[in-house]
Amino acid sequence: MKTNEGRFFEDYAVGQVIAHAVPRTVGAGERALYHALYPARHALYSADTFAQGCGLAASPLDDLIAFHTVFGKTVPDISLNAVANLGYAEGRFLQPVWPGDTLRSTSEVIGLKQNSNGKTGVVWVRTRGENQRGQAVLDYIRWVMVRKRDADAPAPETVVPELKPALAAEDLVVPAGLDFSTYDFTAAGEPHRGGDYAVGEIIDHVDGVTVEEAEHMMATRLWQNTAKVHFDATNREDGRRLIYGGHVISLARALSFNGLANAQMIAGINAGAHANPCFAGTTVRAWSEVLDKAETTAPGVGALRLRLVATGADHALGELRGEDGKYRPGILLDLDYWALLPV
Repeated sequence: MKTNEGRFFEDYAVGQVIAHAVPRTVGAGERALYHALYPARHALYSADTFAQGCGLAASPLDDLIAFHTVFGKTVPDISLNAVANLGYAEGRFLQPVWPGDTLRSTSEVIGLKQNSNGKTGVVWVRTRGENQRGQAVLDYIRWVMVRKRDADAPAPETVVPELKPALAAEDLVVPAGLDFSTYDFTAAGEPHRGGDYAVGEIIDHVDGVTVEEAEHMMATRLWQNTAKVHFDATNREDGRRLIYGGHVISLARALSFNGLANAQMIAGINAGAHANPCFAGTTVRAWSEVLDKAETTAPGVGALRLRLVATGADHALGELRGEDGKYRPGILLDLDYWALLPV
């Protein structure tokens, strides 16, 4: 058999290292498509002149282009037979990705747990993305629910990794040369510095985007994400194609520009959950909560820890869970991340 049906839950073992196929060279085309798919407007990723004013040689590619590209490489080996991608932790953006860089991915299995139904299990992996020079640009942990090939296959020993609840500020990597001491607030679009935000503050990003079938299908193909649930409408009992969770992340991040225009770079992902599925026709809105603030050693650069929440039908600010402790049905994404901004 020459075709690949993908790995099932019983094909994984803790300690297994998987080198993912098909490295990808990224460039201006990815930037243009990213900005066409999402209302992305952060100035550092839009103009060389702005980036040069912040101490960089040119405008790097959006952080989430790097994330989606590295993630997409892993799908044929990790989540081709996934029921759902469940969450993220300990994600660090280690250096910018520039037009012309070639990215590849490697993952290590760090945890396994069969579900009580005996038909699926959860797989935890730590993924590392590298450029053509072998330098790490990104690493993160994610966990995914995967189908079993044979429901009667014995359950593996349960190993649930211990994950950091959040990255410390000193875990963050500030790109070499980044300098916000002469930051151009007019070009950036908003006047707000780090000191203008208060821990506990909630920001309604006001705008919304209705997800179209064609857009999310184009995005999933762009990132070479081959998970069956995103393409094959017969793969779910309800006959609907599940929208790639990363598409929701990028929509919410782009919507957050309104109120967080100066949160220019994503430095770390502390935790993340795709709380409920998203389908075409959903209007995605977003709000953010300020969780923490920190200084960095780079001139004029501070860090803001933010909870970014994407909502569907229910856009109640600050309300994540119901009385039962579960996510409210309207919550699509709960993402805890660090961003770099001028102080």
